[in-house]
Amino acid sequence: MSALSKVVRAGVGRKRVQTLVMVLTTMTSVAACVLALGLLVASRAPNQHSFEDQHGAHLNALYAPSASPAQLAAAAHAPGVTASAGPYPALTLQPRAADTTIPPSGSLLPPMTLVGRAQDGPMDGLRIVRGRWVAGPGEVVFLNGHSPLTVGDGMRFPDLPGQPVLKVVGIADSVSWSADGWIAPEQVAGLTAPGTAPASQYLYRFARADTDAEVAADRDALAAAVPGGALTKVTSYLPVRTEADRTASTFVPFVTAFGVLGLALSVLIIGVVVSGAVSAATRRIGVLKALGFTPAQVARAYVGQALVPAGIGTALGVLFGNLLSVPVLGMAHKALSGGLLGIPAWVDVVVALAALAAVTGTALVPALRAGRLRTVEALAVGRATGGDTGGGALGAPGRGSRGRGLRGWIDGLPGPRALSLGLASPLNRPVRSATTVAAVVLGTVGVTLCVGLTLSLGTVQDGLAAGRSSTVMVDVPFDADKAPDHVDEAAVVRAVQGRPGTRAWYSTVPSSAALAGDTGRSQVTAFTGDASWDGYQMVTGRWFRGPGELVAGSAYLRANRAKVGDTVTLTDHGRTTRATITGEVLASNDLVYLDRATLAPLGDPVHSEAVSFHIDLAPGTDVHGYTDGLDAEVKPLGLAAEPGGGHLSIVMLAMNTLAGTLTLLLIAVAGLGVLNTVLLDTRERVHDLGVLKALGMSPRQTVGMVLTSVCGSGLIAGLIGVPLGILVHHQVMPAMAEAAGIGVPDSDLTVFDPSVVGPLILGGLLLALLGAALPALWAARTRTVTALRTE
Repeated sequence: MSALSKVVRAGVGRKRVQTLVMVLTTMTSVAACVLALGLLVASRAPNQHSFEDQHGAHLNALYAPSASPAQLAAAAHAPGVTASAGPYPALTLQPRAADTTIPPSGSLLPPMTLVGRAQDGPMDGLRIVRGRWVAGPGEVVFLNGHSPLTVGDGMRFPDLPGQPVLKVVGIADSVSWSADGWIAPEQVAGLTAPGTAPASQYLYRFARADTDAEVAADRDALAAAVPGGALTKVTSYLPVRTEADRTASTFVPFVTAFGVLGLALSVLIIGVVVSGAVSAATRRIGVLKALGFTPAQVARAYVGQALVPAGIGTALGVLFGNLLSVPVLGMAHKALSGGLLGIPAWVDVVVALAALAAVTGTALVPALRAGRLRTVEALAVGRATGGDTGGGALGAPGRGSRGRGLRGWIDGLPGPRALSLGLASPLNRPVRSATTVAAVVLGTVGVTLCVGLTLSLGTVQDGLAAGRSSTVMVDVPFDADKAPDHVDEAAVVRAVQGRPGTRAWYSTVPSSAALAGDTGRSQVTAFTGDASWDGYQMVTGRWFRGPGELVAGSAYLRANRAKVGDTVTLTDHGRTTRATITGEVLASNDLVYLDRATLAPLGDPVHSEAVSFHIDLAPGTDVHGYTDGLDAEVKPLGLAAEPGGGHLSIVMLAMNTLAGTLTLLLIAVAGLGVLNTVLLDTRERVHDLGVLKALGMSPRQTVGMVLTSVCGSGLIAGLIGVPLGILVHHQVMPAMAEAAGIGVPDSDLTVFDPSVVGPLILGGLLLALLGAALPALWAARTRTVTALRTE
């Protein structure tokens, strides 16, 4: 073993505590960067990744049973077709729930297309996310996110011979949404009504299918390749891709923000840890030079001492980041309906190389500087206990005059002397103290951003769920055999208003009226009554106040280049009426809300069978008792009353989880940075600490002195970090909303009231105290004799 290797090995082994801190700091920093960069990569075109991995289809086509095999084969050679798969037998059926609790057994389920095929194939590979694939007849697997039943439930087909029953055994992902469910091919005959034949499904990929126009041309090419009426249904992959990409784009702003914070904090902390370690070894560097080591050898030795623990920490960080990515990316995959399920290898390599480069660079600068010192100077500097400004003992004034006035003011404060010594301690090494402040600032920014996002996303979710979270809802029951042709709304209103406990109510009903010139697919909904209590949020403008006014969602306003104050025309069967847009309402879909009286000139064109009544109850009213009583009154009208409920969004849940995970990593990195800085300060001044202990300082006073030394830095960091975090939040939230195609009300941005800001500012102090806790305990437990013997 060479002399240089012995120096490296001895340095790493001698400073075990500092080596451990460097390993932990590097590990946490690398893990945060791996996770943040991996999330950023996963949120870029997630559907495209899944589409290629599962060999998705651009078009799913259903052909009538009358189409001959030769005609179907000809369609596979239509212009633009590059690959096809099929035929698969397909049936469109409407079963009833069997042996279920929710929905109740016997409930009529929505119509569904079931396809008989294997799990894998040349196109649209199906990925099981719960349960298993069908093993034979009597089983079915449903499309993830569109299943009316859960694994273990059953459904019956009472209109078919023998009333066959299928058990749900799995839920599967399909990037093409090629069917509602899949069955074994041998099951098809048992589900085919006598005298009929199943349709044939084919899956196609085309040379060009990136836009609506190209997909429409591909559809026309298929239709032209078969006789008229043979092609009964064609569905495109574009809506799936558009929805997934829009959802993914909402993740990019906040993942980028956390990634930048994590990168900056990691570089800062690694630099502080490494440069502090090298600077603390200045006297030993002088010893090495006295033994004949050249400046270059000294620099290599101390860069090596930094790279050994940093290399171990980097390897552990890559491993920890990948392990942590399994649940995190799994949740992101569910929210994004696709994307990566693991960290790409190139992310691990890039982050590891960047971390080691940062360690090398930050270690090389102080090592070269110390290596260029004359031997006598290095030995003299190493013995000095002064700081950046030449300060002496803990809290003692240094050579320079800078800070003496502030130190004198601190010394004059009432209180124990140990605390004033702690408050003055940062003045001994202002540069090192500044790095502590910077670390806590970045950690506080991350916490503030996480808290702000959680509060804002919660209020946005409440606004998007407005109308679906009323205390009691009255509408057509899900398990109704047949929706009523007409609802006696007046009778329902009498029942609601006459029921004790009713505080407020309103009704909504979809309308067939259209907006002239609408380039989108707007759904007009008519309101009766006051809906102001049910959580609808206005982005701009105000809610409609009567006939002739309406509010629209962001999707309608953007698609039609309309704005608040414009007048639009409503049409239905040749009749027209005009209304003014009075506000932009928070809505994720292309929705238009108006007073029902606005539709009177059009003849009240509404689908009354789809009316819903939203009811709020007076405080203290028994919800279940009220609901049961009202249900008995409206059941003869073909309706049902049931308690309302909130809606849990997997996307919102994933965002909050990811933000919380990244914030915890940032806090850990910042806390380790504070720990290292305080530990380095305490160990450098351990001789001074021994003097203070010899003069009568108790362990409790020692802990107080060390903790007090970071109080000023923590408070300053909180006062700086919280406003910066609020600023970042006010940039990230609108960017996320813009990506999602919605606007954000000001009320959803102004979530930082004093009750939130105060604890966040104190959070900077708490973070600093947590980082200093272990060094404070070490200082308190250090024996006086041991401290006095330390150079």
